[in-house]
Amino acid sequence: MNLNSKPTSTEWQQTRILKVSSAVFYAVSSFLIIVVNKIVLTNYRFPSYMFLGIGQMAMTIVILYAGKTLHFIHFQDFDKSIFKKIFPLPLLYVGNHLTGLASTKKLSLPMFTVLRKFTILMTMALEYKILRKTFPKSLVYSVFAIIVGAVVAAGSDVAFDAEGYTFILLNDVFTASSGVYTKQKLGSEGLGKYGVLFYNALLVILPTLLLSAYTGDLQRAVAFEDWHSLPFLSCFLMSSVMGFILMYSIVLCSHYNSALTTAVVGAIKNVGVAYIGMFVGGDYLFSWFNFIGLNICMAGGLAYSYLTFHSSSSSAPDPEPGPAEEKVRVQIQEEVSESRLRRSGSLNSC
Repeated sequence: MNLNSKPTSTEWQQTRILKVSSAVFYAVSSFLIIVVNKIVLTNYRFPSYMFLGIGQMAMTIVILYAGKTLHFIHFQDFDKSIFKKIFPLPLLYVGNHLTGLASTKKLSLPMFTVLRKFTILMTMALEYKILRKTFPKSLVYSVFAIIVGAVVAAGSDVAFDAEGYTFILLNDVFTASSGVYTKQKLGSEGLGKYGVLFYNALLVILPTLLLSAYTGDLQRAVAFEDWHSLPFLSCFLMSSVMGFILMYSIVLCSHYNSALTTAVVGAIKNVGVAYIGMFVGGDYLFSWFNFIGLNICMAGGLAYSYLTFHSSSSSAPDPEPGPAEEKVRVQIQEEVSESRLRRSGSLNSC
């Protein structure tokens, strides 16, 4: 047995830092892009969430291609094997992108974040079916608490929008599926984090652009009257950059953690988003049932998050033995070896 196969405390601490920092990075990025997209789509009344998504895809391609050209990052060059390696992520990517932007425009911030909680349940179901994972009862109960709170809050939504609810539930499905498959594709040889991001955007930007032109969405975006406005252009550019940062943070969090942990981090982030949305944005309509549902949902999300990270921390490796402990361990091994040798000698003499 190799005594050095078990990770040391130092290695575990480094891994722990990467896990937590990637999770925090995703939480902050996810929060910022919701706020920026809300400003562009609601405050400025930009008519095309699809064109906004195209801008985010284009920014992803430009940044990653520039990084590869300047040798800051590396990923596989394009060839026919790319399609097999990355499918079905491009379809899930564009579905997640467009339904997320559409639901941001149709729903208030608090309701958007509440209904996004269903992503956790869907991610658990997909990990159970695809990755054959099982979950302790305490985690399952906390998930049910999240869902109950979401149902209470959404059921009493005085600004009910059937189209917005449809978009957000579809967005949950795409997000959960994308998270699970991203975890699988990160192990594909040659792709890595940057290849997954680059070829996702590259393969879907042209079909999305054609769809935008076919539906008239592109024409409405081009005819938008505020293109000459510097504040709007700044917000649009910021949204495009944040689109890349968000996708990178999701891949990074999935790389160091799991799809389920990424969904849990989203729930933690939603605590701040929902309450801030009550005071920022001007589209939250207060009702007691809605407010109670929000609190139930957030409490379940915090409980789920605590149980998840607590169980991770409890699985830390044993601390490295000190000099005295190492000396005792060596003495025990020597005594066991001598005992085996004496036993072997006695058997041979017989």
